[in-house]
Amino acid sequence: MDRLASAAAFTGLLAAGIIYGTDVFCAFVQRPALTQLDDATMAVVMGRVHQSGDRRLPVPGVIGILAAVTATAAGVVAGGSPTRAAAAGLAIAAMLAWLGLHLRIAAPINRTLTKAAVAHVTPGNARALQSRWTASSPPGLF
Repeated sequence: MDRLASAAAFTGLLAAGIIYGTDVFCAFVQRPALTQLDDATMAVVMGRVHQSGDRRLPVPGVIGILAAVTATAAGVVAGGSPTRAAAAGLAIAAMLAWLGLHLRIAAPINRTLTKAAVAHVTPGNARALQSRWTASSPPGLF
């Protein structure tokens, strides 16, 4: 059971790393680059990025959450330390909070920019939408 907990924790760490790594890349590389683009170009680029990301990133997100739950359960069943169980529970809570933030703020913006890119139109509030999306990231990341 302890090996299952360790394997699940490792899998969860890798899956969460994909999600958080993507966000860090966006914060440090993509965000500053977007400020150099006109609104129409920024809107189509971000619409297509979100179109692709929203199809692919749920997989590692779900794997990360399931792996954290599995690691926690296996650790508890194996009689693991309360500290490890608490840390795993905290990881689950953080991932669920991140998902909630994404679903409430980022996902509607992603859909708006994706629809605009597919329709070859520029939303009048494209820059404001992107700024709101950026503001939904954790404080201090930018």
